[in-house]
Amino acid sequence: MRRSEVLAEESIVCLQKALNHLREIWELIGIPEDQRLQRTEVVKKHIKDLLDMMIAEEESLKERLIKSISICQKELNTLCSELHVEPFQEEGETTILQLEKDLRTQVELMRKQKRERKQELKLLQEQDQELCEILCMPHYDVDSTSVPSLEELSQFRQHVATLRETKASRREEFVNIKRQIILCMEDLDHTPDTSFERDVVCEDEDAFCLSLENIATLQKLLRQLEMRKSQNEAVCEGLRAQIRELWDRLQIPAEEREAVATLMTGSKAKVRKALQLEVDRLEELKMQNMKKVIEAIRVELAQYWDQCFYSQEQRQAFAPYYAEDYTENLLQLHDAEIVRLRNYYEVHKELFEGVQKWEESWRLFLEFERKASDPSRFTNRGGNLLKEEKQRAKLQKTLPKLEEELKARIEMWEQEHSKAFVVNGQKFMEYVTEQWEMHRLEKERAKQERQLKNKKQTETEMLYGSAPRTPSKRRGLAPSTPGKVRKLNTTTMSNATANSSIRPVFAGTVYRSPVSRLPPSGSKPVLTSTCSGKKTPHSIKHGANKENQELNGSILSGQPSS
Repeated sequence: MRRSEVLAEESIVCLQKALNHLREIWELIGIPEDQRLQRTEVVKKHIKDLLDMMIAEEESLKERLIKSISICQKELNTLCSELHVEPFQEEGETTILQLEKDLRTQVELMRKQKRERKQELKLLQEQDQELCEILCMPHYDVDSTSVPSLEELSQFRQHVATLRETKASRREEFVNIKRQIILCMEDLDHTPDTSFERDVVCEDEDAFCLSLENIATLQKLLRQLEMRKSQNEAVCEGLRAQIRELWDRLQIPAEEREAVATLMTGSKAKVRKALQLEVDRLEELKMQNMKKVIEAIRVELAQYWDQCFYSQEQRQAFAPYYAEDYTENLLQLHDAEIVRLRNYYEVHKELFEGVQKWEESWRLFLEFERKASDPSRFTNRGGNLLKEEKQRAKLQKTLPKLEEELKARIEMWEQEHSKAFVVNGQKFMEYVTEQWEMHRLEKERAKQERQLKNKKQTETEMLYGSAPRTPSKRRGLAPSTPGKVRKLNTTTMSNATANSSIRPVFAGTVYRSPVSRLPPSGSKPVLTSTCSGKKTPHSIKHGANKENQELNGSILSGQPSS
């Protein structure tokens, strides 16, 4: 049994006791029955009124609770709709009082969420407005009258974060460009003369609008200043080059050059002005030293002619080079020609350097060929023979490759310029072919001379006999000792000398003295004993030439050899 039911029964018992007590009092007092009845009616009325009043109050409480529940449910539904959440559902059966309490609590929670969202929305809108004003961008499109959803708030927060990153990036770019602009203006001695330039240089950085248009204008301004700076630097470098050229032509002493050494760096307006003044001074001095300057230019012209491989006809085509009347007009002609030649060399520098490399390689190749025909190279002191052979073999490989590379580049150049590339007045490949042909003819001539000389010597020996001569010693060979040399057969020698009638017939076939042959590796010769007899100087030379030809091999793969 519930405690409230127990209390209700106790109240009934209490009321019964009170009525009984009243009756006992009335009995003792002696109140008549009709008055007792009246008094009981009064007690009943009081009790009934009290209970009715209490019931009315409780009924009123019930109505208020029900009304509160209805109001809370309506507000809760509205809040759930605004907050974009699921409607509140009471789990299981509950009393009116508990339902009203739960609904009221849920409403308070929803109100708090709505309030927080509205506050965050307001804060984000303020940040968005501030950033958009700085970046000159449109505001974020959001309904400020409604309650934003969690997803909308998240997107708004992400948008604001993106704006912050954009602001930081543009600000960094702005500060960097501003610093470069200030440096360029300082180098150019330029004062801001437009409102935009003053806003950039003079105003507070935080007040500058970081719009894309302003950033683009900043970049354009920087490019313009850098272009002016580059042009100024180019002008200054040109003036410096002109000054150095005039110094060399006028042979200005070092002390006088050091006086203007501070002008040889930098490109500010005052430096440019000072350089121009120095050029003007040197130009005036040049006019006063006309002959000296023209002769200096002619020396430079000759150097460029050599570097550009000009033929004698091409050099003579510039008639002012040989004029003796040193006038201003002659100086101008020389200046124009040196400028033309300098530009011509710079444009075709790679080709000329390639031809120069071939010339040097060709001279080195001819030097090796000359050494290869020199018998004294077999002395091999310090291993030079082996080194030369390695260099010669390497050169035989690189020279044809260099020719092929130059041929391809020259053909491409000739196609682009629609004219022939000449070296010393003729096409380069014709020039190369001519050099190889001259080399081949020279080797053929030397070979024929050797053969003719050998033939004449053989005929002389066959006609008159060979005179007994001691063969010349080769440098580097150890002298033969009597103990190491095989003695001649005296009988044979006496017979050979006594029989004068057969001397012309066998004069070319004599016994050879022992001669050591050089091993290919260039090591020291080893003396070996051969058949007895003497070797004529012609035989020694002929043997050396034959050994030389074996070591030399062919000149180059694909090239003619003797």
